[in-house]
Amino acid sequence: MSFDAGQGLVRKLGTALRMLYSFENNKLMGMLLSDYKVDIAHAHNIYHRVCPSVFDVLRKHDIPVVMTLHDYKLGCSIYNFYRDDQICTECLSAGKYRVIKNRCTKGSLTQSLFHYLEAEVHGLLDIYGKNVAFFICPSLFSLRKHAEIGVDEKKLVHIPNFINIAAYEPDYEKHDYILFVGRLSGEKGIRTLLDAVRGLDVQVRIVGEGPMGDEYRAYAKDKNINNVVFEGYKTGEELRNLFRNAAFLLLPSEWYENAPMTVLEAFAYGKPVVGSDIGGIPEMVVEGKTGLLFKPGDYKELREKINYLLSRPSMIAEMGKEARKKVEEEYNSEVHYQRLMEVYERACGKK
Repeated sequence: MSFDAGQGLVRKLGTALRMLYSFENNKLMGMLLSDYKVDIAHAHNIYHRVCPSVFDVLRKHDIPVVMTLHDYKLGCSIYNFYRDDQICTECLSAGKYRVIKNRCTKGSLTQSLFHYLEAEVHGLLDIYGKNVAFFICPSLFSLRKHAEIGVDEKKLVHIPNFINIAAYEPDYEKHDYILFVGRLSGEKGIRTLLDAVRGLDVQVRIVGEGPMGDEYRAYAKDKNINNVVFEGYKTGEELRNLFRNAAFLLLPSEWYENAPMTVLEAFAYGKPVVGSDIGGIPEMVVEGKTGLLFKPGDYKELREKINYLLSRPSMIAEMGKEARKKVEEEYNSEVHYQRLMEVYERACGKK
């Protein structure tokens, strides 16, 4: 379900109502459960794609639900606690109506009002609290933040993300450039990155696309930041080669990153990470061991950390080896599977 372009007012209203509570999707879920024997349901990012109303159907069929919290939707209507280029938690301190007052959703009063109604309706129905047995948090930061949001702490479980180690061949010697991989949007700290690397004698490759891509390209051109290459969206072997040949990864995020997969990918390739000291990043990037941390938004400190590493190629290699070791020991599929099965068994009432 989405507000696709070309929808008329009546159709958009119908879509909005389905996003609040979808009787149609509930019916489809009931049909699915009549055709298949299901032991447990695991939800990922279903908010507007499926609608959490289907949890009611699962509960009526005595099927336990676990849900992975990839973002902060349960406490922030726009998912990320980020507004006007800065962290914002007003909905926690002052009330959910702040999403309307601040027009948090794309500056639109109408869309912000819808997100407020969505949060209120789902809150009144207790659609998450009464239906979800356990909430899985990929970072400890996320776990603590959701406890602050008001999620029952007994239902919060920390299970880090994982990566298929065998699919990544580390390279500790290649230091051809610095790499950024991610969405080109405000919360990712691209402006801070551009200011930090301006004039440095090293190439920086920015991989990804997003709503502010053109703006960042124009900014780099206007400021004569000639050592930055915007690679666009990459995947497959092209992306793998970009990781392999990099010296290290930059992660200058300015929002509460949960547990970025790009960190695990960099570690798997034997690359340290220079990242913002925010959200779940410092749980993964251990200062002086698997990378370096800097204050979010502080381009001068980021520049210092970049220069510090560039002047110590042997340290880059050693950090890369520690990063690979960390991902092998803590973020492998077997560890993740065991932790996940424990939660599934608890949810199903098994000892």
